[in-house]
Amino acid sequence: MITALTATTALTATERREAILATLKQSTAPISASTLAKQYNVSRQVIVGDIALLRMQNLEILATARGYMFPDLRDANQYIGKVACWHTAENTQNELYTIVDAGAVALNVIVEHELYGEILGQLNIKTRDDVDHFIRRVQSAEVKLLSELKSGAHCHTLACRDKNHFEAVCHALDTAGFLLTNE
Repeated sequence: MITALTATTALTATERREAILATLKQSTAPISASTLAKQYNVSRQVIVGDIALLRMQNLEILATARGYMFPDLRDANQYIGKVACWHTAENTQNELYTIVDAGAVALNVIVEHELYGEILGQLNIKTRDDVDHFIRRVQSAEVKLLSELKSGAHCHTLACRDKNHFEAVCHALDTAGFLLTNE
């Protein structure tokens, strides 16, 4: 098997995909397509294609705002819960700060779409730095947030230490006015 260390030599497409896979498995953080492109001396688009081909082999590779990662980078002992939130696009940064300041990880954002059903965007936001990076990407790409498709209503899957921690995060979101309730 090709390792990530041989990436500086000319590789066949199959060898490159094996090396990308090894690199992602060894990483403890997401890796951007641009970083992989530089590492393997190919274009970003080639990496995107390589990831698509790897996914066709039933490999679950997540695409987050920071790059590609395997979901098993998450701690299996964490409590995973979902919250329903609502806010304007301008309050996205504050909502995400509330989540990470409470010690949780925003794994994704989910909206229900009339045509497509559930649309899920991978986030993997753990820190304020991650939040700031995400907001800069939104602003520089001039794209709409998924929550804007539903006038601000959306769900997040959160990773927390345990159920009590999850409930504390929900309380923080409620106190900040972001939690969507039945009232």
